[in-house]
Amino acid sequence: MKVMTPQTIEAVSDVVCDLCGGSTTKGNGFTPEFATLQADWGYGSNHDGEQYEIHLCEGCFFSTLATLKEQHQANQTISEHAAEAPSAFKPSRKPS
Repeated sequence: MKVMTPQTIEAVSDVVCDLCGGSTTKGNGFTPEFATLQADWGYGSNHDGEQYEIHLCEGCFFSTLATLKEQHQANQTISEHAAEAPSAFKPSRKPS
């Protein structure tokens, strides 16, 4: 015989963007849509033991990505070996 007991669980209902403070949930019934910038610096790093987890809404993610692309291009202009932007700056799969 199964003995049933009501239980309360916690579930994520929204994720707030750490950059703009906006909601990442587009409306009722939708799950949060967000990106995470994460770092866990280890032994030997100048930031040993530091951990970061930054949540970004769609707009802030693509704005940040554009800034990183610009920085990459600026670094390549200064460098002798200019290269195409790495695949990390491109979607890993195309939407259906």
